[in-house]
Amino acid sequence: MLPPRSVPSERAPGVPEPEELWEAEMERLRCSGAPVRGLPYAMMDKRLIWQLREPAGVQTLRWQRWQRRRQTVERRLREAAQRLARGLGLWEAALYEIGGLFGTGIRSYFTFLRFLLLLNLLSLLLTASFVLLPLAWLRPPDPGPALNLTLQCPGSRQSQPGVLRFHNQLWHVLTGRAFTNTYLFYGAYRVGPESSSAYSIRLAYLLSPLACLLLCFCGTLRRMVKGLPQKTLLGQGYQAPLSAKVFSSWDFCIRVQEAAIIKKHEISNEFKVELEEGRRFQLMQQQTRAQRACHLLSYLRVNILIGLLVVGAISAIFWATKYSQDNKEESLFLLLQYLPPGVIALVNFLGPLLFTFLVQLENYPPNTEVNLTLMWCVVLKLASLGMFSFSLGQTILCIGRDKTSCESYGYNACDYQCWENSVGEELYKLSIFNFLLTVAFAFLVTLPRRLLVDQFSGRFWAWLEREEFLVPKNVLDIVAGQTVTWMGLFYCPLLPLLNSVFLFLTFYIKKYTLLKNSRASSRPFRASSSTFFFQLVLLLGLLLAAVPLGYVVSSIHSSWDCGLFTNYSAPWQVVPELVALGLPPIGQRALHYLGSHAFSFPLLIMLSLVLTVCISQTQANARAIHRLRKQLVWVQEKWHLVEDLSRLLPEPGPSDSPGPKSPASQASRPRSFCPGFPCPGSPGARAPPPGPSVVDAAGLRSTCPGPHGTPASARRFRFPSVAEL
Repeated sequence: MLPPRSVPSERAPGVPEPEELWEAEMERLRCSGAPVRGLPYAMMDKRLIWQLREPAGVQTLRWQRWQRRRQTVERRLREAAQRLARGLGLWEAALYEIGGLFGTGIRSYFTFLRFLLLLNLLSLLLTASFVLLPLAWLRPPDPGPALNLTLQCPGSRQSQPGVLRFHNQLWHVLTGRAFTNTYLFYGAYRVGPESSSAYSIRLAYLLSPLACLLLCFCGTLRRMVKGLPQKTLLGQGYQAPLSAKVFSSWDFCIRVQEAAIIKKHEISNEFKVELEEGRRFQLMQQQTRAQRACHLLSYLRVNILIGLLVVGAISAIFWATKYSQDNKEESLFLLLQYLPPGVIALVNFLGPLLFTFLVQLENYPPNTEVNLTLMWCVVLKLASLGMFSFSLGQTILCIGRDKTSCESYGYNACDYQCWENSVGEELYKLSIFNFLLTVAFAFLVTLPRRLLVDQFSGRFWAWLEREEFLVPKNVLDIVAGQTVTWMGLFYCPLLPLLNSVFLFLTFYIKKYTLLKNSRASSRPFRASSSTFFFQLVLLLGLLLAAVPLGYVVSSIHSSWDCGLFTNYSAPWQVVPELVALGLPPIGQRALHYLGSHAFSFPLLIMLSLVLTVCISQTQANARAIHRLRKQLVWVQEKWHLVEDLSRLLPEPGPSDSPGPKSPASQASRPRSFCPGFPCPGSPGARAPPPGPSVVDAAGLRSTCPGPHGTPASARRFRFPSVAEL
């Protein structure tokens, strides 16, 4: 506790008394705005400081006490809610087990899968809240019968009678035909004119996909910045101190044997990641200029070959999609339904194998080999989806083609009377096929391979061994499925519900595969680097889905006989109509100005200036960090020189004034922390010893004796300034 003021003794002239120092310290603590909870004092001292801070006046005291109690209750409730959220979090126990056994890199994949599940549930919540519930609650008037258009289609094909026998209920479910008249697809949403209801279902249906994409973009960008690797800010030469991990990694609260084993594996995986990164950095530093030039030429050669393979793969996807759509009335139509998804899956399966083979021929280091293959796998995965989207647009919307029906109706109305449903069915089939492929590969390939390897022994089975759980490959698979879901938000509004079910089942399938049928990757991944890579690929998939959706919403004519926008040249035309109906002229002019070039160009210039300032600030911070690191190295070198000199010089006598002591040398000697006033929590004031006192740089008088009878303040060493160094 804080002791009473001590009786002063003889002091040197100009030195403050302990009573004055005690009063100054009490005044500083009373006027300080620092929370009492964070002060390094005992509870009795904290109560005394609390009483000193209490203002005079009963009413004010009661009000402040009530405010303090309310803040304490809110803090405790917040902490309890956080503990409850962590305890009831989805898959927390499974993620802890996976992280302990296989490292944080593999655990980040399952965490990323949970993040995608939450994004899909959020999209589903937005669609259900703003479209489905109002549609069921308001019960808009019947829009009347659909338009019966007489299309003049030369050479139109008729359905063959033999096709119906193949159309059983299973094929209807797999192709989406069983849900054509449900809210799963665009064509089932029908409402009356806009003036008949106060709530616009059309506007909600139009803005819900855009809002979902915007929220997913913000969440992905936030998670991407949060998972930014620390070495990007600290520099490539930064090495994490392994001593901190050695002495502070263990959790001494562990009492269960299973938890202890998991913790041991987790610490071991962290050391493997650190040592592997250190080895790769050392190999990069040892390369000569000639070796780097040879590697650059080999990179160019391999990249050209892989680029040609990617072009051939996306060309195969284009022709497969075009053939499937042009022969939709043939007797083999049911087999052609899944031709584009099958070709996409085949391309994405054979592509990484060929990429890995070509890269291994050049004898690259393992790190370079993995990074180069991964880069081209990302390009192939996203390019295949982009080509699939473009081929659908060329076939259905006549992009780059000249047809009579396209000139009259804005799309291929002869073959696709409700083209939004047709696009939705294609994306639905692609999502179904991706999930079925995941299930088949887990139980028809990985599981039999594990059983055969465990059952038989031999050189071949030892070479085959269990399948390696490749984190990048699995991430690209679920990113492709999520990209397909985002592409279908307008055509298939309930596709996030379907993808949520698939992600939920995929988690348990991948967990079973990892724990039972696979082995961990030979190359360890750092969690921060993995998270950054996952979010970057997901962001690219989001942009790939947003660009076609924005083009369709703003420029493509809607179907004439289905959906919400039958009477509009484009879905976005409903926005100007609602603005003209619901806003006064001043609001209309304001919105018109916000959408004009007069507002866009100044906004673009301002954003460019803000971005320039942010980049400049980041570069300045990086330079400051580099200078501080250099200064730290200089100070450490000076201390080493001081220690060497202290070993060479003779030991000073009792009357000699000792020289500067380094922190390492001072750490072995007893040090006194009592200032010139009584320390909080001490039993009482100490009488100062007779003799002269020393005033340190802060103006505080130190009377605590040190070794050899020398005052502690007399032994203090002043750190040299940067100019002196």
